[in-house]
Amino acid sequence: MIRGGKGGKTPLKHGLRFEKRTSLGRLISRIKGYSVKNDCVLFRGKEVARLYKKNKLYSNLLKPKGIDYRKIVSKRLVPDDALVAKRTLFIVEQKFQSGSGSVDEKLQTCHFKLRQYKKLARRLRLKVRYVYVLNKWFKRKEYKDVLAYIKSVGCDYFFYKLPLRYLGLPVPHY
Repeated sequence: MIRGGKGGKTPLKHGLRFEKRTSLGRLISRIKGYSVKNDCVLFRGKEVARLYKKNKLYSNLLKPKGIDYRKIVSKRLVPDDALVAKRTLFIVEQKFQSGSGSVDEKLQTCHFKLRQYKKLARRLRLKVRYVYVLNKWFKRKEYKDVLAYIKSVGCDYFFYKLPLRYLGLPVPHY
């Protein structure tokens, strides 16, 4: 669903609204002017980005370029979604919580994962941005330090939504 819109058809503001485990590609394809075909993001028929869900980052981006992750990092990291736009690899992780649990510690791993993805993207000469999409659970006061830490190590977070501008994607004008 698009922030400010009804079912993604008439957005007033330009961002992707996430609900539990909604794919980035599906959200993008709901925006007027956008379509997603074979993991290619098109805006008004022109390619503006590429999507890589889960393991496709390895099979569809790294492997075809002759990059063997095992020679670069010791363990494969699997993102919820990855998007390449404007020479930047965006790693998008969705974290939704309704009680204390393991997600608490997972948020604290973003710096390590950012470093690993940067190693993988170095030969492709891509910048890397690591971003969480969180639900309101993480607005609680006990997450204040964790959220500050995420920003301090060069990672980002948003609550429920992810602005098109952040992803380097064109913003449609209505």
